[in-house]
Amino acid sequence: MNSESSAFEYREHPDHPGWHTWRLRDETRFNPVVMGEMLVRTEGDKCRLRMFPERRHTNLQDMIHGAVTLSLIDISLFAAMRTLTCGDAGPAVTLELSTQFIGAGKVDEPLDAVVEILRETGRLLFLRGEVVQRDHLVAGFTALVRKASRK
Repeated sequence: MNSESSAFEYREHPDHPGWHTWRLRDETRFNPVVMGEMLVRTEGDKCRLRMFPERRHTNLQDMIHGAVTLSLIDISLFAAMRTLTCGDAGPAVTLELSTQFIGAGKVDEPLDAVVEILRETGRLLFLRGEVVQRDHLVAGFTALVRKASRK
């Protein structure tokens, strides 16, 4: 895949060995504006997407807002698609996402979505994963993504 034609910037991160940047090239869109810096790496047959929570990502209980967790999950589906299949994640769409919130996320440490592809067909990806902070489980999820149509 030609990374220059991708909507995402994906390159080795100079300050985080073993990690790559995961950022939309258009800095005015949701991911960079709301979520901030995100990093990605592969771990065997899984993809790990990391964000760095800030106060703006919290709810009134000073825990990570559920909408932020859901956003991280949704973004991780496309990061997994890019890193595990080399598919162009930009024009793909989430068809289904089922999430179970299990524990509260804390703002003072990175929040990771760890994703695996269960099955890939010509047009679909079936995925599952967890959102974690170290050994603390924040959420579990399954998802279905439709890949971009071939032109």
